Amino acid sequence: MAPWLVDTPLGPCRLTVSAADDPRAVLLLGHGAGGGIEAFDLGALASALPARGVTVIRHEQPWRVAGRRTVARPDVVDQGWRPALDAVVAAFAHLPLWVGGRSAGARGACRGFDERQAGVVCLSFPLHPPGRPDVSRVAELAAVSGPVLVVQGASDPFGSPQDVRDAAKGAGGAQPLVVGVPGTHSFSKRADVRDSIVSTVAEFLGG
Repeated sequence: MAPWLVDTPLGPCRLTVSAADDPRAVLLLGHGAGGGIEAFDLGALASALPARGVTVIRHEQPWRVAGRRTVARPDVVDQGWRPALDAVVAAFAHLPLWVGGRSAGARGACRGFDERQAGVVCLSFPLHPPGRPDVSRVAELAAVSGPVLVVQGASDPFGSPQDVRDAAKGAGGAQPLVVGVPGTHSFSKRADVRDSIVSTVAEFLGG
């Protein structure tokens, strides 16, 4: 399927679809603040999950489509994400829709979660800025009224897997499933880590 442009208040965003032949679910993923849809984990999921019955759609923010850099403030990320989310909801209304993303994309998916979505997949959730555990974003995780998976690098300076578990427990409410994998915020690029991410996400999505 050809890339799909969706208008937003910031200009068009782009959706790249890796389609399953007989889909049982859709996973919409956003990229991080400083990277794009070619990130290791996003690419791995787009390559592997369609064979497991999940259509993967990778969302590119308008500034990436336009070839610009920007400070990915939450309001900017949200303006680029929500029209795409609405378009995917409408186009795939017959299938369960899961959302998520890498780093800033994971935060945006949490903020945009509503009853139309089945749950959230957070890859390297940036719990706090490096060295600033007092500046916590755990409220974004805690606000999701559905199941949440967090795949976190064991040495992530934005928060280790245990940091995420502890912060979520302190925030109350439903607790995310937090899975640690080797690496930092970008994960290790080893094949076994790639396979672990794919299998963890696939199992979370029900297959």
